[in-house]
Parts: sequence; C-alpha cells; structure tokens
Amino acid sequence: MNVFLWIVQAVLAAMFVTAGLMKATQPKDKLAPRLPWVQDFSPATVRFIGVMELLGAIGLILPAATGVAPILTPIAATGLAVMMALAVATHVRRKEPSGVAFTAVLFLLAAIVAWGRFGPYGW
Repeated sequence: MNVFLWIVQAVLAAMFVTAGLMKATQPKDKLAPRLPWVQDFSPATVRFIGVMELLGAIGLILPAATGVAPILTPIAATGLAVMMALAVATHVRRKEPSGVAFTAVLFLLAAIVAWGRFGPYGW
C-alpha cells in the first residue's frame, strides 16, 4: 500500500504542478478558453489558486521524501482535497459535468493519500 500511495502522490503532484504553474503564470484572459470557470473569479484569486496548487504538490512529495516534517504530506493532501471539493461545487454551479468528473477523481485521490498518510501508512 505504501508504494501505491507514493504512486498516487507522484501523479497528483504532477497534475497539480502543471495546473498550478498554468494558473499562477498566465493571465486570466489566456486561461479563459481552456478554463471557462476563471471568468467567475478575479485574476488575483486565480493566481492564488495556482500558487496553492503548487504548494500542495510540493507538500505531497518533499516532506515525505526528505523526512523533514513528514506530517505535512497528509496535511497537503487534505488541503488539496478541500480545494477539489470546492472546485466540484464550482463546476456543479456552472453546469460543467466534465469538470465535475475530473475534479471528483482528483478529490478522491487526494482523500486517499490523506487517509493513508494520516492513518495506517503514515510515518
């Protein structure tokens, strides 16, 4: 199970680094064609979401890999799960079923990591 959790952590980290960099570095106007939900948020909020995704991705890997404050790994997974729950709510409100499905999968994976690392497979 430990290997499975590491694989899920790596996949989530890759996804959130990619998404976070995109949201943190590109202007809102350039994001709007690919991410229509950004129209509902200010540029500062979109950038904040991107930075939080980047920090969450780092938190999924770095503390556990270095052994320095490994409790931060399940905390990062919990934070990402909360973000994805809020993202699901946004996609439901905007009537974007494909966004709901993809975001729900990310929520589930982050919740599995949080459960596993806080619980039986923690450090």
